[in-house]
Amino acid sequence: MLMRTAIVTVVAVLWASLVCAQGHGYTPGDIEGGGQLYQANCTGCHGPEGDGVPSVNLGSGRFRRGTTDDELVKIILGGIPGTAMPPSSFSEGQAGTIVAYLRSLADSPVRGTTIPGDASRGKTLFEGKGQCVNCHSVAGVGSRAAPALTEIGSFRRAVELQRSIVEPGAEVRSDSRSVRVVMRDGATVTGRLLNQDTFTIQLLDSNARLRLIEKSSVREFTILKESPMPSYRDTLETQELADLVTYLTSLKGRR
Repeated sequence: MLMRTAIVTVVAVLWASLVCAQGHGYTPGDIEGGGQLYQANCTGCHGPEGDGVPSVNLGSGRFRRGTTDDELVKIILGGIPGTAMPPSSFSEGQAGTIVAYLRSLADSPVRGTTIPGDASRGKTLFEGKGQCVNCHSVAGVGSRAAPALTEIGSFRRAVELQRSIVEPGAEVRSDSRSVRVVMRDGATVTGRLLNQDTFTIQLLDSNARLRLIEKSSVREFTILKESPMPSYRDTLETQELADLVTYLTSLKGRR
């Protein structure tokens, strides 16, 4: 019951943050796209929570050098002379979606749980009860069936990780998309899509084997909307969830 209450609270606050950002004329798609750009390009300095630079907290909703969205877009595009903030190659539209994402952070929770977690206990859960290594890997240990999590703490916020654990179907990221391929002979292959071009489909099948499939031999190709990851909503206790999230946020890459 406590865990369900915490989950409902997190989802409610996340929805409130979306409504707040939409008050600036942004859509959920803008926020999602901006989040992906931020995670891929900005977390190296600013961190996933927006507080990686001393005296700067992008997740607070207060910015020292700009207040309007247009001012923030100009900062993202032009950088800040005399500081470590360089100009970027984003388009104005892309910079606008990053602003949308930053606006959405202001009213969303900074941490995934309201109780402190323990990374060492979380690691034990990851490798044991949670059976996460059956699909994911950390520093080369584990399965390749799902994305590697070696650096997940460097670009995903704790609240986003928690949501992925308890509600994996809420947001299926591009690197986690599963596909179903039906061959002309009726055989079916399912797995994680890695890439596709004009002639081939590259995926990791359900046994984590790399498959290169010629499109000329395919009868049906479907990108699945649902996440193959199970929900841990009823599997982990509140403390266990906090421990697992803390462990994941500690993963910053090979050391």
